[in-house]
Amino acid sequence: MSAFHSHGRGHLDGPVVVFGTGLLGASIGLGLRGRGVSVFLSDPSPTNQAVAVDIGAGRPLSELANPPQLVVVAAPPDVTADVVERALGEYPEAVVVDIASVKLAIQADLRARGVDLSRYVGTHPMAGREKSGPVAARGELFTSMPWVLCPSDETSADALQTARSLAGDLGAIVSQFTAEEHDEAVALVSHLPQVMSSLLASRLQGTPLHALSLAGNGLRDTTRIAASDPTLWVQILGNNAAKMVDILHGVREDLNRLIGTLEDPTAPGARLDLAQLISEGNAGQARIPGKHGGPPQAYSWLTVLVDDRPGQIARLLTEIGEIGVNVEDLRLDHSSGQNVGMVELSVMPNKHDLLVEALTDRGWRVLQ
Repeated sequence: MSAFHSHGRGHLDGPVVVFGTGLLGASIGLGLRGRGVSVFLSDPSPTNQAVAVDIGAGRPLSELANPPQLVVVAAPPDVTADVVERALGEYPEAVVVDIASVKLAIQADLRARGVDLSRYVGTHPMAGREKSGPVAARGELFTSMPWVLCPSDETSADALQTARSLAGDLGAIVSQFTAEEHDEAVALVSHLPQVMSSLLASRLQGTPLHALSLAGNGLRDTTRIAASDPTLWVQILGNNAAKMVDILHGVREDLNRLIGTLEDPTAPGARLDLAQLISEGNAGQARIPGKHGGPPQAYSWLTVLVDDRPGQIARLLTEIGEIGVNVEDLRLDHSSGQNVGMVELSVMPNKHDLLVEALTDRGWRVLQ
C-alpha cells in the first residue's frame, strides 16, 4: 500500500471514549469537546483522569449512557493490544483505534489472539510536547500535524472512515501507510534521532561545567529530545527493534568508516573521505520537507543582535513585518557573558539583502 496524504473527511457524532488521559489522550478529548463531541474518559490513574476531567477533556466513563461511536486507546505501547482487545469486546458497535507510536507489533499481536480486526484501525498522530500528562494537554495539539492511519487487510471501510474523521476533526493531515511501512519510516525519522540524541547527551555526563559553558545552539538542538521519558522509549524501541537494528547497522558502518579515517587523517584520500561524509549529510538534510511539509527550500540566514531586555524581540518582528518580509524560521541564542541576545532569522533568498539593509537603516545590528 503506498502512502497518501489528505485532510480528514466527515465529522464524528460521538460519543467517543478515550482510554488513557496523558498528554495525547487528554488533548484528543479537548479537541473533540471543542467540536461539540461528547467525550468520556478512563485512566488507570484516578489522579490523571480527574485532572483531565477538570480541564474539560471529557466526563468520567462511568457517566456514559449510550454506545460509543469510537473508542480511542491512548495507552502505553506495552498494554495497547490488551486495551484494544477489551474495548472491541465491551463495545461491539464501536470502531476502536489506538494511537501508539509502533504499529506492526500491535497489529500482529491482535491477529495472533484471533481478534476480529474489522472494527480496529492502528493510527499514530505525529504530535507531542516536551511536557507530559493531562496538565500539558492542548486541544490544538494536532493541528496541521501528520496523523498516520495503518489499516489491516481486515479493516472495514466504515472503520477506516471513522478513523479518518477523528484525525480530520482534530485538524491533522492524514496519511495512510501499511503497519510495516509506518514502522520503517518512524524508525528513521523519529526513533533514530531519539537514540542519537540520547547517545550524544550521555557523553556529557561528568563533563566539567567550564567545558559545557562553551555550548551553543548546535549542542542544544541535537540534545533537546534527550530529555524524553525513558520508560516510554524502552517500550517504543523494544517494539520496533528489528527496524531499528537494520538502521543502526548502517550507522555503525558509517562510524567505523569515520573512525578509520580519523585514525590517520593525513593518509591519502582521508580528507576526501571526510568531505564526502559531510556532503552526504548535506544531501540527506536537503531532502527534509520544507515549510508546511512542502518541497525542501534553501533559505538565507541572518543574525540580529538584540539587547536582552523585555520587548526587543517583539519590536524586531514588528519592524520586519513593516518592512514586508516574511520570516520562514527563527532561532534564539545568547551571547556568553553579555546581556545580548542573538536572533537567527531565515528568509527567502531574494529578501535577504533587502532585510539586512532595512534593519541596518533602522539601527539594528545585523550579522550575515
